[in-house]
Amino acid sequence: MSDETPVDKMSFEQAMGELEQVVTRLERGDVPLQDSIALYERGAALKKRCEDELKRAEEKVAAITLDAEGNPAGTKPVEGL
Repeated sequence: MSDETPVDKMSFEQAMGELEQVVTRLERGDVPLQDSIALYERGAALKKRCEDELKRAEEKVAAITLDAEGNPAGTKPVEGL
């Protein structure tokens, strides 16, 4: 696991990959309690990062405007980005 990388600097794919590793380790149940707590906290931060990145992507997709025929015609500003 790459605990050195700050969660807020990870791409969606990096955060998702590490989150899967965290879940696997926790599901095995062979991690000491103190380590389990740290893993859970890291997992919660990774989950939030993934959710934030997905929301940002959804907002970008929602900003794509379509012409009368349903073809992408450009983008419109999305508030808050």
